[in-house]
Amino acid sequence: MASPNIPHNAYTNAPQQHPNLILGSLQLLFWLFFRPAAWRNHLKRIDSTLDTDISLITFIGQGRWRNLALWRLFIQGYIILPILVNLLLGLVLWALGTPTATIFISVPFGLAVGLVVGLVFGLAVGLAFVLAFGLAFILAFAWTFGLVFVLAFGLAFGLTFGLAFGWTFGLAVGWAVSLVTGLTFGLGVGLAFGLAVGLVGGLAVGLVFGLAVGLGLTIHSWRPFLSFPFLTVWNYRLFRLDKIRNAKSPCVFRYHSAFWDEWQRLHLLGLDEYLLFVIENNPVEGKAALEYLSTSHQRWAVQAVQIELDARSLENCGDVDAIRQVHHRLANGELESPVRTLLNIFSRISEDVNAALNQTTTYNKRLALSPIIDRLDVNLQEFTRSSDKYTIRFRPIAKSWREIIAKHTEELAKATELLQEIDSPYITGNPITLEQGIFTGRNDIGTRIEQLLLDRRRPPLLLYGQRRMGKTSLLNNLGKLLPNTIIPMFVDLQGAPSSASNHAGFLYNLTREMVKSAKQQGVTLPPLTREELTSDPFTSFDEWLDTVEQVLEENTALLMLDEFEVLDSAITKGRFDEQDILGMLRHLIQHRPRFKVLLAGSHTIEEYQRWASYLINVQVVHISYLKEAEARQLIERPVKDFTLRYEPDAVERVLQLTRCHPFLIQLLCAEIIALKNEQDPSVRRLATLADVEAAIPEAFKSGGFFFADIQNNQVDDHGRGILRFIAAQGEGAMVNIQAISQLFPNADQTLKLLLQRELIEEIGQDYGFSVELIRRWFTL
Repeated sequence: MASPNIPHNAYTNAPQQHPNLILGSLQLLFWLFFRPAAWRNHLKRIDSTLDTDISLITFIGQGRWRNLALWRLFIQGYIILPILVNLLLGLVLWALGTPTATIFISVPFGLAVGLVVGLVFGLAVGLAFVLAFGLAFILAFAWTFGLVFVLAFGLAFGLTFGLAFGWTFGLAVGWAVSLVTGLTFGLGVGLAFGLAVGLVGGLAVGLVFGLAVGLGLTIHSWRPFLSFPFLTVWNYRLFRLDKIRNAKSPCVFRYHSAFWDEWQRLHLLGLDEYLLFVIENNPVEGKAALEYLSTSHQRWAVQAVQIELDARSLENCGDVDAIRQVHHRLANGELESPVRTLLNIFSRISEDVNAALNQTTTYNKRLALSPIIDRLDVNLQEFTRSSDKYTIRFRPIAKSWREIIAKHTEELAKATELLQEIDSPYITGNPITLEQGIFTGRNDIGTRIEQLLLDRRRPPLLLYGQRRMGKTSLLNNLGKLLPNTIIPMFVDLQGAPSSASNHAGFLYNLTREMVKSAKQQGVTLPPLTREELTSDPFTSFDEWLDTVEQVLEENTALLMLDEFEVLDSAITKGRFDEQDILGMLRHLIQHRPRFKVLLAGSHTIEEYQRWASYLINVQVVHISYLKEAEARQLIERPVKDFTLRYEPDAVERVLQLTRCHPFLIQLLCAEIIALKNEQDPSVRRLATLADVEAAIPEAFKSGGFFFADIQNNQVDDHGRGILRFIAAQGEGAMVNIQAISQLFPNADQTLKLLLQRELIEEIGQDYGFSVELIRRWFTL
C-alpha cells in the first residue's frame, strides 16, 4: 500500500485507471504508447490470464465474458477511442479541404475495417496481444484510410500496418528485437509488394510501403531520440518549479518523463540532481521515486544518487562515535558499483574504530586506533595519486576522518596523563591480535611448528590446548614467529564458515577469511564470489586454489582452522556433508604441496573419530602454561614503557596463584591495575603483596565466565565433587588416591579426564590442583 503522503498514481508501474470513460480511454492509449508496464498491470487487475497467451475464443469459452471490467475495456478500446480519433480525423480532413462526402465515406469505412480486422485477429492469438493490436490497428487504419485520399497509398497503409505491429511487437519483445525485425520485415514486405504490383511503378510503391512498415515496427527505437530534446526542456522546467516550491508535497517531480516514458533509454539529463533534491527536501516522495527508478532504464541516476548519499553520510561523521556506527548504513560491499572499493575502505575503518572503542582500557583503545590512523595515511597517499572523480570526491572525507581519530587518540593520552592513571595493556576478553603488542613468548611452539611444516611428508598439525590457554592468540601472532616464506591464513570456524547453510556458503566464507588474513601478511589473493560457487562449489574452490598457488610463487600457505570442533558440530547437524568437507581437506593436504593445514582446538583428533579417518598422521603441538621467564615478562614488562612496578614477593605471588597460565595472569594483573588506579597517586605505581591478594575477589567477578565454563561444561557432577573435595584441603594440598576412592568409588575415569583437562596434577599416588586460583574458585 502506498504511503498517504505519496500522490495518487505516482511512482508506480500499476496506476489506477481514471473512472471517467473518456478520460480512462485516453489513459489506455497513453499507456499503450508510453507505459507498457502500466498496460500489462491494468490487464492483470481485470483478469490474471489477460497477460498470458490465451486466445479470445478460449477466454470466452471459459465464461470470462461475464467480467464487467473486461467489457469496459472492450468498449473503451473498440468504440470510444476510435470515435474520438475519427472526430479528430474529420476535423483534419475538413481543414485540408477534403470534400464532406468523402469524409463521411472514408472515415466510417476505415473505422469498420479496423474493428473487424482487430477482433478477427484476436480469435486465434493471445488476448493481451489482440487488445493492444486491435486498438492500435483500429486507430491507425481509421486515420490512414481517411488520409489515403490526400497521401500516397503505400506510405499511408504502410504506416497503418507498421504502427499497429510496432506498438504491440514492442510490448512483447522490446526495442532491440523490434528494431532488427522491423527493418528486415519492412524491406521484405516492401519488395514483395512491389513485385506484386509491377516491377516499375510497383517497386517504388513497394519500397515506400516497406519503409513505412519498418518505421512503424521500429517506432520504439527512433521515437525516444526525436523526443529527447523536448523532454529535456520539459524536465528542466519541472525541476525549476520544484525548486521554487522547495519540493513541497505533492512534487511535480512525478510528471518527469522518467516516470511515464518507459521506452526512453537515453540518460535523462539532470535526473540524478533532481532526484537528490527531492530526497533531501521531501524524503517520502524521494524514497518512492528512488525505488521506482531502481528497476527502470534510468537506474543510473539511482546509482549516482546513492553514491552521493553515501558520501554525505560519511562526510557528516563529526566524531568517533559517528564513525564507529556508519558502517551499518553503507551499501553492501558485494554489489557492483564504481565506488565499491572506496566504500569497503570506509566500512572497514568504521568497523575497526568500533572494535577499538570497545576495548576496556584507555591504553588498548589508543593501541587499536594507532594502526587505523596509519592506514588512513596510506589511503590518502593513494587517493592523491588518483584522478578518478569518485576518489577525488571521497579524499576530503578520508582526511577529515583521519583528523577526527587522531584528535580522539590525543585526548585519550592527555586524559590518562592528567589523571596519572596506569594504562592497562592486558586482554581478558578477545584473543590477542597482531596489532596488540602484549603477545609474549611461545617461541618454542613457533619453532616446533616450523619444523613440522618443513617435513616432506606434509602431515596436518593439531594445536591442542585447554580453553583460554592462548591458542587463538598464538595463531593471530604466528606470523611473527615463522619465516617470511610461510603465509599464515587464519580462519575462525566459530564464525561465518560453520554458520553457512550450504557448501557454497561455507567455501565462500572460508575463502573470504583466507583473503583477509593473507592481506594482513602483505599478500593479495584474488576473491572468489558467491556466483562462481553456486553451480559447482568444490570445483570452483579447487580452481581458485590454482590461482592462489600462482600468487604464492615459492611461498607456503599455512591454512589455520581454529575451533575445528564447531565445524564437526555443523557436520553432525547435517548442514555439511562429511565426505565433501573432510575429503576436500584431505585432498588439499595430499595434493597441494604449497598448502599446509593446522587445526586448533581443545580436543584431540582421537576424540573425533571421523576426523582421524580422513587426516592421517596428525602431529600434535601442545600449548600449555607459559615458561616462568615469559610469565614474569607478562607481569612486569607486558609492553614498552609500562609504568607499574611490582615488589618481588608480589610477582612471586602472581606466579603461585596462576601457575603461569596466560589468561589468569592477564586477568589478575588487569584487576591489580584497576585497584591501583583507585589508590592515591603517591602509592599508585608500586604493586604490593597486599594488592595481589585484594585483586583476587575482583578477578573472580570479572573472569567468572572462565571458571564457570570449567565447572559447568568441562566436568560432570562426579568430577565437580572430586574437585571440591580436593579444594577443601587447602592451598598446595595433595590428596591420596585411597582417600578419593573411599568417597568417590570408580573415580579412575574421572581422574583421568581431570588430568587431561589439566585441572589437577598427579604426583605418585597423590592428586592436587594445578592452579591455585582454580582451587579457590571451587571453595566458594
